[in-house]
Amino acid sequence: MQNHFELFHLPQQFAIDAAALDAAYREVQGRVHPDKFVNATDAEKRVAMQWATRANEAYQTLKAPQKRAQYLCELNGVDLQTESNTAMPMAFLMQQMEWREELAEARAGKDGDALDRLDTQLRATRKSQLKDIAAQLDAGDFTAAAQGVRALMFLDKFGDEVSFARDAIEV
Repeated sequence: MQNHFELFHLPQQFAIDAAALDAAYREVQGRVHPDKFVNATDAEKRVAMQWATRANEAYQTLKAPQKRAQYLCELNGVDLQTESNTAMPMAFLMQQMEWREELAEARAGKDGDALDRLDTQLRATRKSQLKDIAAQLDAGDFTAAAQGVRALMFLDKFGDEVSFARDAIEV
C-alpha cells in the first residue's frame, strides 16, 4: 500500500511544498469524492469512501509539521513510544519547570502580559525545535527526530495550557 507521500506524489521528506500538497489533495479528492459515485454499486461507493477517508487522513498528517515528522519517523522504523517513553533531556525538563512556574504566577495574578511573553517564548522554542527536527530527519537520524517530536508534543500541550489560561483571564 502507498504511503501518504506516494499517494500525493511528493518526495518523502520533512520539507514539503504546501501548495503542491494542497493541489495533490484536491486532485485525489476529485477522483474519489462520493458525489462522483452516486450511481455506482455499493461496493464501489464503499471503496470511494475509503479512499476519500484515506486521502483526508494523509492530508491532515502531511499538512501538520508535528504529525508529518512523527509519520516520517514511523515510516523509517522508529516508534515514538509516546505513551511509554517520557524521558527528556534535563535542560528541557528544567525549562518546562520554569515555564510552569511562570504560568502559575500569571494565572494567579491574572497577568495577560506575562502569558503573552510566555506564549512568545513558547512559539520561538517550538520553531527552533521544528528546525532541529527537520535537520535530523534530513540527515536520516530518525531516533533523534523522534525525541524532538516528543518534546514538540510537550510544547504543544503546554501551549494549549497557556491559551486556556489567557481565555480564562479574558472571560
